[in-house]
Amino acid sequence: MRHPPRLSALLGGAVLTLASTALAVVGTAPGAAAAPLCTVQYSVVGSWAGGFQGSVTLTNNSATLHGWTLGFSFPGGQEIGQGWGAKWSQSGASATALNESWNGTVGTGASVTVGFIASWSGSNSAPTTFTLDGAACSAVPGPTNPTPTPTATPTPTPTGPTDPPGPVSGAPELSVTGNRLTDQNGATRRLLGVNRSGAEFMCVQGHGIFDGPVDDASLRAIAEWEANTVRIPLNEECWLGLDNIKPEYRGSNYVDAVRGLVSRVLAHGMTPVVELHWTYGQYTGNSSGCSDVHASCQKPMPDAQYAPAFWTSVANAFKTDRRVVFDLFNEPYPDRATPATGQPWSCWRDGGTCPGIGYEVAGMQDLVDSVRATGARNLVLVPGIAYSNDLSEWLTHSPVDPTGNLAAAWHVYNFNTCSNEACWQSSLAPVAARVPLVAGEIGENTCGHAFIDHVMKWFDDRSLSYLGWTWNTWNCNSGPALITSYDGTPTAFGTGLRDHLRALN
Repeated sequence: MRHPPRLSALLGGAVLTLASTALAVVGTAPGAAAAPLCTVQYSVVGSWAGGFQGSVTLTNNSATLHGWTLGFSFPGGQEIGQGWGAKWSQSGASATALNESWNGTVGTGASVTVGFIASWSGSNSAPTTFTLDGAACSAVPGPTNPTPTPTATPTPTPTGPTDPPGPVSGAPELSVTGNRLTDQNGATRRLLGVNRSGAEFMCVQGHGIFDGPVDDASLRAIAEWEANTVRIPLNEECWLGLDNIKPEYRGSNYVDAVRGLVSRVLAHGMTPVVELHWTYGQYTGNSSGCSDVHASCQKPMPDAQYAPAFWTSVANAFKTDRRVVFDLFNEPYPDRATPATGQPWSCWRDGGTCPGIGYEVAGMQDLVDSVRATGARNLVLVPGIAYSNDLSEWLTHSPVDPTGNLAAAWHVYNFNTCSNEACWQSSLAPVAARVPLVAGEIGENTCGHAFIDHVMKWFDDRSLSYLGWTWNTWNCNSGPALITSYDGTPTAFGTGLRDHLRALN
């Protein structure tokens, strides 16, 4: 959702170096063999029947690289289907990764990580020989995630009817089971609650971190509406600590504030959904929200320069607590920039160079891979296109997740294209029949609740999830806003959501 106008921030340039911990270069004694020019770590991040996700980290032990080509051969007939972080090609067993424009420079001792999805049959042995621009690299073993060995399923003993499992108390660890969200007990769960906007724009505009209080009292007021979920929009540059953001609102100060809010949401028994809202990259095309290169408005797609690093950092911050949900990107709209048939959805999933978008794009697959490469198994929400209002080709183009823990995210307002039951039945129902569906934002600009009443009933009838936009004291026409005070006093619009949530419990 776009936001009420606020003061523009004076933003400066920033560069984030894409590098992971480098391996030390050890000097050699006279006559000793020279250290290899590079070191490569090959890892299998996840695997499944007939396929796997690979990760390759190249560490440069020599002079700064200004462009690079990594080569290796698969020993088991593996074939790469798609990749990221490099321009991938394969001829027979030989695979080649050529740098992208944004990661071609790799300093001495610095590293770059690339990844891919591949198929295999018979054997999935790791490559042992790697080259950098034709010169041999040393190889170090990486972690592997071997394909599980199938086990026989015992024949169940017939029993009488049993009661369904009871839900766990407090915020659950959510998993995808078919088209349902389930908790640790196997009980079906729904995400029902509100958005808490502010952390996506206050920091980049130089006003603070949150818009209004996020203390225990304000969260207690949300819980008293019988909400069980709070979605928290975030800003890429503020989290990563880029220097165009005021020091007091960026980096560790911002991260600590968000972690504190997440902890308080959990303490009140609610599920926190952390979401990437505003991102880097200059876009001035159709439906542009701003001409600024910095993360000061909604962009059509996340950027390849910083968004994967954002999700790597966020996933590392919360991967030990599976009660935290990850929402990959607020409202993609590559369809406004690349209207040709098929292009928007390809851009959405695969990223890269997308016609009409002047920066390198990170696709949904890139972001899923960034999350899973950390070992995080948290539930991930993946939005559609057309400001998350179009899921028509979500099933066809959905990213691959080795954990199988993806749900579809959708947004709807009374002014969207897909805002009627005929559209919901034709485009949402098939998705909801296959995977869990979460309406991450529902709202209307009428200061009433007739439209969201209709949305909530349709979703209730199918046991689906929805979150109202937004728990902020804005004008309900421009917000729209659910409250007039952070003590939970509702607007007329908010009254509809509050009363409905209370009636469900």
